[in-house]
Amino acid sequence: MFDIKWVRENPDKFDQGLARRGVAPKAGEIIGLDGQRRQLISDTQRLQEQRNQTSKQIGRAKANDEPIDGLLEKVGGLKQELQAREEKLRIIDNDIEASLLQLPNLPLAEVPDGLDEKENVEVRRVGVPRKYNFPAKAHFELGETLGQMDFSTASRMSGSRFVILRGSLARLERALAAFMLDLHSERHGYLEVSPPYMVRENALIGTGQLPKFADDLFRTVDDRWLIPTAEVPLTNLVSGEVLSEEDLPFRVAAHTPCFRSEAGAAGKDTRGMIRVHQFSKVEMVSITKPSESEGELERMTNCAGTILEELDLPYRVTLLSAGDMGFSAQKTYDLEVWIPSEGRYREISSCSNCGDFQARRMKTRFRMLGTKDLRFVHTLNGSGLAVGRALVAVMENYQNSDGSINIPEALRPYMPDVELIKVE
Repeated sequence: MFDIKWVRENPDKFDQGLARRGVAPKAGEIIGLDGQRRQLISDTQRLQEQRNQTSKQIGRAKANDEPIDGLLEKVGGLKQELQAREEKLRIIDNDIEASLLQLPNLPLAEVPDGLDEKENVEVRRVGVPRKYNFPAKAHFELGETLGQMDFSTASRMSGSRFVILRGSLARLERALAAFMLDLHSERHGYLEVSPPYMVRENALIGTGQLPKFADDLFRTVDDRWLIPTAEVPLTNLVSGEVLSEEDLPFRVAAHTPCFRSEAGAAGKDTRGMIRVHQFSKVEMVSITKPSESEGELERMTNCAGTILEELDLPYRVTLLSAGDMGFSAQKTYDLEVWIPSEGRYREISSCSNCGDFQARRMKTRFRMLGTKDLRFVHTLNGSGLAVGRALVAVMENYQNSDGSINIPEALRPYMPDVELIKVE
């Protein structure tokens, strides 16, 4: 969501920012609607003044026992004109909001140009991929051979893009989530939250998934929506609030299931757990002052990276191009973990600074200390990490030639009686 005043004063910057996101110019359309709106407000105020003056004339006429029929007729006409203009104003307000809600956030200056992942810029690599003296197997081959990863039964039960984990693999997934939450809450200062897994429409509008991406979501029969990420309920913890400056930054984290229709993923990653309709994720959300959000993005990215370093998983960090960022982001880092069977890095976390884009949609502000001034907060979110993809990475990077899987040292406290997952 954008400040109309800023758009009016910076139409070229606005359209240039949209162009970097692959969106056609919109400043002229929005400014035109805003001009109509401002004229209607002016007309409405003028008619209200006329009605008030006429009402006073009626009062004086009554006091002087003078005829008022003409004045009453005039008031009736003014009332009809006011109602007509108020209805036009309501329609234009809705048109402006509908237009703005469809537009993505504008990228920061340091974000590289480009319409897709081809223009993403690698920032750093951490760790060195292991070398194997045997062909590395894909996670689904390992899991099915172990008898602990079942896609066929899940498909019969729920359709494609679902999986059932059993035994030690199910326990390993749970251990990963617990390890991530403990690290973020005990070392990184995030407050653990257990939020709802279903939300109302306004919550998704606030974080930017609606109205544009309805096809990517699952909706219940009573007009609730299954969350695509815990970013939605965690960010909406402060929806409509006026926070105190001293309460910022506000940091929260949660482990939840996530539900996505994968509407645009036909033919992509059809085997395995990389792209499924239901997965679990540990999510981080920060609410900050505007002056602190850039530093918070670096901090959040490092928090996500610490998980991979503790698990001794090689990864790289990339700065996404303007066209590859999510709808609400103004700057995003992706963390990509090494997947041996594919011989490449795959996304396991995105950490984004949304600036005041979501805050304006949610109407979330903070009060500067010692003043009455209210300003919009900045919101940030990041995966810390996607648990299913972390499971994939652990399985593949810790595999042995016989198909068994070693348990990383960092997870041993969570699986104290298991050091190796093997065929029983």
